[in-house]
Amino acid sequence: MTHILVVEDEPSIQSVIRKTLTKIGGYEVTVTEEVGLSLYLLRTGQVGLVVMDVSLSNSRYEGELIDGLAFTRLIKQDPLIRHVPVLLATAYALPGDEERLREMSGAEGYIAKPFAQPRLLVHKVREMLNGSVSLSAH
Repeated sequence: MTHILVVEDEPSIQSVIRKTLTKIGGYEVTVTEEVGLSLYLLRTGQVGLVVMDVSLSNSRYEGELIDGLAFTRLIKQDPLIRHVPVLLATAYALPGDEERLREMSGAEGYIAKPFAQPRLLVHKVREMLNGSVSLSAH
């Protein structure tokens, strides 16, 4: 069973993503906003994909606040874990954001919140895990 790491700080969204990915997708899901725990799970090789909130508000790395873009860059700079695909999730989606945010972070995918159709999130995760070329979803 594929393990999905969800890095999200909003409890209601954490719940929606967890339920969607476990009940509809059949995935094992860990939800956290703790950078240390996230990096540990990634480095143990347990994680197949990360769903990353763009605007984390409480996450810290080395004592400093870190958002989802910086956290994704941290993942992509680490040779041990950079192969793990990252799906950025943001509630502040504007035209042109996908390209800009993916370029700024190094993430492989992008999806807008809230998830009006939960199955779209599962579809997007499956696409990314299967290495599909089409990585955008609005």
